[in-house]
Amino acid sequence: MQSILVTGGAGFIGSNFVRFLMKRRPDVEVHVLDALTYAGDPENLAGWVRQSPRFHFWYGNVCNADLVDRVMQQVDTVIHFAAESHVARSIFDNAVFFQTDVMGTQVVANQVLKHRRRIHRFVHISTSEVYGSALSEPMTEEHPLNPLTPYASAKCGADRLVYSYWRTYGIPVVIIRPFNQYGPRQHLEKCIPRFITSAIDGEPLTIHGDGSAARDWVYVEDTCRALLAALEAPLDDVLGQVINLGTGKAVSVADIAAKILDLTGRDDSALQAIPDRPGQVQKHISSTEKAERVLRWRATTDLDTGLERTLEWYREHEDWWRKHLWMKIVELTLADGSIVQH
Repeated sequence: MQSILVTGGAGFIGSNFVRFLMKRRPDVEVHVLDALTYAGDPENLAGWVRQSPRFHFWYGNVCNADLVDRVMQQVDTVIHFAAESHVARSIFDNAVFFQTDVMGTQVVANQVLKHRRRIHRFVHISTSEVYGSALSEPMTEEHPLNPLTPYASAKCGADRLVYSYWRTYGIPVVIIRPFNQYGPRQHLEKCIPRFITSAIDGEPLTIHGDGSAARDWVYVEDTCRALLAALEAPLDDVLGQVINLGTGKAVSVADIAAKILDLTGRDDSALQAIPDRPGQVQKHISSTEKAERVLRWRATTDLDTGLERTLEWYREHEDWWRKHLWMKIVELTLADGSIVQH
């Protein structure tokens, strides 16, 4: 039986992937390592997942080399999600981002190196934020790396660290750069669940600046399909590769808010402008060519359908998201010394 370590598997993408993987691959045993920080919720793995004899949970931080070593002895494949992952929160408290995203990734990569005779694939989950704003469209994997926030720079450091371990030590690395994700179980600090829960509660939907910043939005189940493809593809096809996951379409934050207001029966009087976020990326739009060629993957969930499914999930799981309401807003100090809530 194949045995896979999923770091950060209690978080948003990680828990969706664990559920997807265990349904699609009954021959796989899954080990989740998670520190259960504010964005990691054990309820994301509740029910049939936790009860399965194929599921094993390890509580702890990826910076703990002894713990990662122990887990690594149980597995033959690693998919590394564990990271601090919120732009505004990285401006508020940047140190933990570098500790987890860079140093934690170094620990994981070192343990893959130590157990290289057993570990036959190491999939590192990076992010489109490493690119900064689009200098060319669509953004290919060769787009310059120009991170604009502490979060993005920490992820960029981890991305290049993993790449360097492939070039230096020959460990079996695949680097995935997902564009903006949305779907069930996403923390309320993120744009779409923040909009959805505000709309449900009759609160204003706050938009940074004029709302023209545009993103390539990918429904998380589509991403899970791509990640499974990255695990199953012939190693020679993906070894040392960097692969974007996107739809090839960019939609503005203002348009996302409008769609959610329409789905919840509210009008644009609910929109409220707030100052632009420091380090704001103006536009992301992914090239899809490499993912289609190497992984035989393309996103199949259109935005309207994905938003409807996501809204339905949040309506049906108020007990899950209401306990996170206190983490929905982050205070930021801007360059002029003013304090705003994001």
